Amino acid sequence: MALDQWCWLATGAYGMHIAEEYALNWRDWARSLSKVQVEWDFFLLTNALVIVLGVVCAEVANSLPMIALSFPALMLINATVFHVGAFVWTRGRFSPGLITAVILFYPLGIWCFKSASDAGVLTPVRCLGSFALAMVFMATPILLLKAKGAAYFQQNE
Repeated sequence: MALDQWCWLATGAYGMHIAEEYALNWRDWARSLSKVQVEWDFFLLTNALVIVLGVVCAEVANSLPMIALSFPALMLINATVFHVGAFVWTRGRFSPGLITAVILFYPLGIWCFKSASDAGVLTPVRCLGSFALAMVFMATPILLLKAKGAAYFQQNE
């Protein structure tokens, strides 16, 4: 299969991941582990944008492989840091999203990169660039949540 097809499958898998996180109360789990107070509306908006990102990446896969690979890179980072890493860090406490992260994100993320490699479009620069973009995408909502509490961004006056 081509990279664009793998990216479409990855986008669908991300939808299943969001459903798992929502159904198993990711918000309260995240609140119990951090000082960042996530609300469901922000969770849903952020994840809607992730799905939009997946669609964009699938659509540009043939012409902009580094951009396309940022989506599976995002999945691999999410699975490793925010689910498996959190599971290990909390000494086995279940992280909502862990099931789909392990069962779907790792295989699909790897297959996206393998497909790009097989097509001859995976270079070291594109690989590193895709992970750099993914880190920016992962950090943005967290930074926005932290900035939201800063006096400069208060809009009540």
